[in-house]
Amino acid sequence: MTPAQKAMDRLAAWPDLTPCEAGCGTGRALRSARDEIVHFHSGRDVDLHLTARAIQRLHHDFAESSAIRLVPGSRWVTVHLDCDADVDLLLSLVSVALKAHDGQGAAPGADRLPETVCNFRRVRVLRRDEDGEG
Repeated sequence: MTPAQKAMDRLAAWPDLTPCEAGCGTGRALRSARDEIVHFHSGRDVDLHLTARAIQRLHHDFAESSAIRLVPGSRWVTVHLDCDADVDLLLSLVSVALKAHDGQGAAPGADRLPETVCNFRRVRVLRRDEDGEG
């Protein structure tokens, strides 16, 4: 079982998430009542839909993680799943995303980008043993 399958199986049991096709057209997704929250694009690559406020709050933590990739201006965070710790990280971040999206509804004029504009095809995730040169 791939790390993404493990995460999908665990998250599909959460009562606030419902499986669906990814709005971007590639892979499966899980959505809340209001928004698509996570897209599973491959056995290891997942896009997580956060809010601008959540990304800003966690930006320094994301910079410390080799599993996280950010795209400037995107409300989606790409998580590369190599191990069980990455799956646990994703589950924690999904919890943050659910809370952030739930709270966003109360904010008047909240900035809402189309939920289907994830990072798929906009991020190249390197294996952890690659140095990025090439």
